[in-house]
Amino acid sequence: MGAAPESGHETFYKSLLAYSHPSHPISNAIYTPDHPSYSSILQAYVRNLRFNTAATPKPILIITALHESHVQAAVRCGKEHGLQMKIRSGGHDYEGTSYVSLVPFFILDMFILRSIDIDMEKETAWVQTGATLGEVCYRIAEKSRTHGFPAGVCPNVGVGGHFVGAGYGNLMRKYGLTVDNITDARMVDVNGRVLDRKAMGEDLFWAIRGGGASFGVVTAYKINLVRVPELVAVFKVPRTLEQNATDIVYRWQHVAPNIDEDLFIRLLLEAAKDVQNGTKTIRASFIGLFLGGSEKLLSVMKDSFPELGLQKSDCIEMSWAESILFWSNFPMGTPIEALLDREPQTLVYLKRKSDYVQQPIPKEGLEGIWKKMMELEVPILGFNPYGGKMSQIPETATPFPHRAGNLWKIQYQINWTKEGTEAARHHLDLAKQLYEYMTPYVSKNPRAAFLNYKDLDLGINHHGGKGYLEGRAYGIKYFKDNFERLVQIKTKVDPGNYFRHEQSVPTFIESPM
Repeated sequence: MGAAPESGHETFYKSLLAYSHPSHPISNAIYTPDHPSYSSILQAYVRNLRFNTAATPKPILIITALHESHVQAAVRCGKEHGLQMKIRSGGHDYEGTSYVSLVPFFILDMFILRSIDIDMEKETAWVQTGATLGEVCYRIAEKSRTHGFPAGVCPNVGVGGHFVGAGYGNLMRKYGLTVDNITDARMVDVNGRVLDRKAMGEDLFWAIRGGGASFGVVTAYKINLVRVPELVAVFKVPRTLEQNATDIVYRWQHVAPNIDEDLFIRLLLEAAKDVQNGTKTIRASFIGLFLGGSEKLLSVMKDSFPELGLQKSDCIEMSWAESILFWSNFPMGTPIEALLDREPQTLVYLKRKSDYVQQPIPKEGLEGIWKKMMELEVPILGFNPYGGKMSQIPETATPFPHRAGNLWKIQYQINWTKEGTEAARHHLDLAKQLYEYMTPYVSKNPRAAFLNYKDLDLGINHHGGKGYLEGRAYGIKYFKDNFERLVQIKTKVDPGNYFRHEQSVPTFIESPM
C-alpha cells in the first residue's frame, strides 16, 4: 500500500526546508500548530483583543525569521504554493490584517530581526523592521542626548508597519514624517531577491516609504537622525466645558497648525463627568512638546495661545527620550529602559478611524460635537496639528499625500474591555455614529484617511476580477492622486499580486487570486 498523499501544507513546509540556506537553517524559525510555542508566538504581538479569540482564523504556520534568507525562503515558497503571507513586525495593526485572514495563510513574523546600527558621525542609522520605536529611541539616546527621530510615541509599535505606512510623531511639524527621513532600504521582492535603493530603483523606493505592505518585505530602513535640544519641555493641561474648554479648543484650531514649528500641541477630547456635580462634560487635554526650555515655551504660549493659561508649574523639562515616556503616560521618573519593553501597558478591544480637517470648526459646530460625544460616551477624539514642515513637503514626495491644506488629523479612538460579539457590535456602531456626525467638518472628495489608522469600513479588496476598482474605494482616501502611481508600480513589481491583504494596493491586471 502506498504512502498517503501529502497535504499542501506539508509540501509547503518541506519546500521551506529545501530553500533554507545551510548556514542559516530555517527549521528553528518555523512554528506549526502542534508546536508547544505556536500559541504564545501567535499571541505575543496581537495588540487588539478583537483578533485574539478562539474564533479568529489561525495561520497554518509562523516563520519567525532569524535571517534575511528566511524571508527569501518564505516569499519564494509562499508564492510557489499560492499561500497568502501576512507580514507582522509589531502587531499594532488596528484591523489585524498582518496576522488574520479568511483564506489559508502563514505569518512571517519579523520581531527577531531588530538590529539598530547607528553611525553618529554621519547622523544615520540602519534599523531592521522588527525593532520597536522604543528600541530605536533608546539606542539613539544611548549615543546622544541631542539627537532623535520623528517617529511615533508608542514605544512598542514595530518599525516595519510604522515606516511602511508613513508613521508620524510629535516632531512632524519640525521634521516631517518617518518617511521624509528615510534614505535607503533593504527589501526582498516577489522573486526573493534582496534589493537596496540602487537595485530597486527610485519608483519602488518611493512606494515603500508610505505605500503600505504591498510591494515586498522590507527588512531594514536607513534613517537620518534629527537634532533635538538636550532638554525639551512638555506639558499636559486639561480643561472642561466649565473651564471654558469650548473657547480654548476653538482658539487651538487657529493656533496649533500655525504656531512655532518647535511646538507640537496635541488635543485629546473625551466625554467625562464633572467632579463637583457629577454632570456630563467634555474634557479637553492639551499635550505639548517644545524643542526648547520652559522659559521660551512660556513666552511662545503667552504670545500665541494665552487662552490656555499655561503656567510654569505645568511645564516639565526632560530629555527627548524621557519625553517619549511622558507622552506614553508612563509615571514620572520611569527610567528610559522602559522604552525597551515590547509589551503594551494594557491590552483592550479597539477600533480606530481617521479624518482630516481643512477648515476650523465653528463654535456652534464644536458644541454639537460635544453633545454627540456626551450622548455616545465612549469615543475619544485625538487632534494632531499639521503646519510647519508638513506644509512644505510636496504631496507627491512620498505616497503619503496629506500635506499643505490640512490643519490637523483626527483619530477616533474607541476602546472596550468586555468580550463578545454584542459588545464589539455596540462599540463599532458608536464609532460609525460619531464618524458620520463629523462629515460636515472634515475633508471631502475624497474624505481622506490615514493608512496607519487602517479602517476596513472604507472598503475591502477581495482580490477578484474587480481588484482595481475595489482597491480604488479605499486607495483614493489613503493616497489621493498618488494612488494611480502606486498601482502602476505594483503592477510592474508584483504583477501576480502576491503581496496582498484586505487593503493592499491592487494591480491594473485583473487577478484571479
